[in-house]
Amino acid sequence: MNDNYYQAIIGNGRTAALIEPDATISYCCLPDFDSGTSFAKLLDEEKGGSFGIEMIEGEVTDRRYDHHTAIFITTFSGKDGSFELIDFMPRYPVSSDTSHEDAAPDVIRFLRPIKGTPVVRVNYDPRLEYARFPTKTFDDGNDRIKSTTEGELEDGKKVYESLYLYSNLGNDLILESKKFPLKDDRFFLMSYHDKVDSPTADLVDLMLQRTRAYWMLWSAKTERTKTYAEAMIRSAITLKILQFSPSGAFVAAATTSLPETIGEERNWDYRFCWIRDASMTVSTLHRIGHPWMARRFVDWVMSTVRTKDDTLQIMYGLRGEKDLTEETLDHLSGYHGSKPVRIGNAAYHQEQHDIYGVFLDVIWQDLCERPRTPEAMDRIWTAVRSVVKTVAENWETPDRGIWEIRGDKQHFVFSKVLCWVALDRAIKIANSLGKTTWATAHAKLRDQIHHTVCDQGWNDEIGAFTQTYGGEHLDSSNLLIADLGFIDGDDPRFQSTVNLSEKELCRNGLMYRYKNDDDFGAPSSAFTVCSFWMVKALAQSGRRDDAREMFDRLVAAANPVGLYGEDLDFETLRHLGNFPQAYSHLALIDCALLLERDRTFAER
Repeated sequence: MNDNYYQAIIGNGRTAALIEPDATISYCCLPDFDSGTSFAKLLDEEKGGSFGIEMIEGEVTDRRYDHHTAIFITTFSGKDGSFELIDFMPRYPVSSDTSHEDAAPDVIRFLRPIKGTPVVRVNYDPRLEYARFPTKTFDDGNDRIKSTTEGELEDGKKVYESLYLYSNLGNDLILESKKFPLKDDRFFLMSYHDKVDSPTADLVDLMLQRTRAYWMLWSAKTERTKTYAEAMIRSAITLKILQFSPSGAFVAAATTSLPETIGEERNWDYRFCWIRDASMTVSTLHRIGHPWMARRFVDWVMSTVRTKDDTLQIMYGLRGEKDLTEETLDHLSGYHGSKPVRIGNAAYHQEQHDIYGVFLDVIWQDLCERPRTPEAMDRIWTAVRSVVKTVAENWETPDRGIWEIRGDKQHFVFSKVLCWVALDRAIKIANSLGKTTWATAHAKLRDQIHHTVCDQGWNDEIGAFTQTYGGEHLDSSNLLIADLGFIDGDDPRFQSTVNLSEKELCRNGLMYRYKNDDDFGAPSSAFTVCSFWMVKALAQSGRRDDAREMFDRLVAAANPVGLYGEDLDFETLRHLGNFPQAYSHLALIDCALLLERDRTFAER
């Protein structure tokens, strides 16, 4: 297993797979992002399972995405010749209505000889359902290889999972990992489904061409700046991969339990949708030319979040599930021994007051972008009033903050700022609907929150907004307060906060979230999105040259195929945490647009 996060991702909005530098698929869940793993070598070298392709007396000599697509190509070369391994998950319209797409839970690996007669071996070793129970893999006599696992969980629930591999290579060569000369194109189609008609080489090639055309057309619609075009396109494609096609929700990342620091227990399941990420998501997707993605997400948010009779959660399952009970998989050793391996996320029931501002900001953005029916507006207005009532009752109480502290609740400054955002956006919505009396009546509460935050969240001795009321510690989340409209970018208090945060939280051009101890001690890695937040804050405070210099370093810090994890090692720039991280890629696009705002978009 390579020690650096050099993985590539392939996906189709249904699920995804990670591909190692040696072309091994080390992580994949089927049929969906949040399903049990089919391969999880990333989480346990011995037990996790993998799908490898190797060249005898040869090695990988090139790895790249096929231009502006989610198709990944690995080139092998050696004394006997060379070949390409083309990895993808099929995705394309299924009718003239291009909004209806086929996103089947299939992974396709296509071997194409380039020169000579390279000798190849396939190492196919699925371990289904997080490898909880033994997996049997065998030729079932139907021109395919079948894998099955079954067992009973602690709660009495019975598990039965199966996986099917179709190929135009002999099943014995795959099952016994035999060497074979690659003279013609060979394919492997791995599917969660038992196919009604077995795929042929011609069909797989057609699927490849249609998938390539889909991504090329989609990328052609994506706005990008001249200077950062390639980074923006790769980030946009990654976001498209991470939007769950059946519902429109976004997974925070494709993986679970990849640690923020190797050997520590800061590892979580990120295969859920955080409402917090919604505001930047909606804004960014509109600005890069993909309003349909934004609308699907907003519609999912509106259908999932029931504010009248329900508590607004910080995260939900991809289909709107509310119960995301966390459990540990103690039979897995974890990424490089970083235990525990978790599925589910216990933070789903945390009280985090910033969520109210995020939710109403999403509604406000959406109302600015598209008209709604009178019936929809009635529902939206009811939701707005319900959220404001909740904010009025709770904004003065402590919470666990944006970083999901699992210890004692505190008065986090950023949470209070987002409570102000909730009132500010609600008043904007009310005025746009002609509810001016309501707006005027609630302006007093908005102003009271603002005054209290400025009074108790500002530390005059150190000259900065702090992490908590009356505290001394800094927090990178406060770099967003100008972007949210709470304070102007040229306000001396904001500029002082930015300057002190740069001095205290920045190391080697990367940002800590904060440096004080939390439930697990002091953070030791850079939180990638916070580094992008500093770029924005520098630009908004008038230091555009410094912002561009920092952003250029961050763009250069992408892994070799243009992807970002949740965290970065301060010294080695190794990518850490769950991967790839949607928020990191969103922030890259957001910063690129901010820095190039006055420049003409490149011709597509």
